[in-house]
Amino acid sequence: MVKSTKGLGGLTQRQLRVGELVRRGLAEILFQWDSYDENMAGVSITVGEVRMSPDLKKATVFVSPLGGQFMEETVTVLNENRREIRQQLNKKLTLKFSPSLHFVPDPLYDQMDNTRRLFNLEEVKRDL
Repeated sequence: MVKSTKGLGGLTQRQLRVGELVRRGLAEILFQWDSYDENMAGVSITVGEVRMSPDLKKATVFVSPLGGQFMEETVTVLNENRREIRQQLNKKLTLKFSPSLHFVPDPLYDQMDNTRRLFNLEEVKRDL
């Protein structure tokens, strides 16, 4: 029986481990991706997290372009090219099943900006 980890949304160690492998592989691929697609020329992409489905056949990839500009365009281009990206990922990783990829915008940086804004409020500074 597979035990789920507490505090991580019920993800198993296996999901976390495979997600990290896929994240690292995608980071390497996307580092060189602008040579494959002219729409991505000059855009640096950060892969923040990869969440795997329980059967490890689907991967939700949280991405963010450097600076947060052109977020929707970047996600659209990546989803249009996910078949080619998946093929490149297959060459890098040896997994039983190649996960299908779904790219989504990473909300982490927006959350960090909001937190930074809250810490700069006078009411909060006074309490610190």
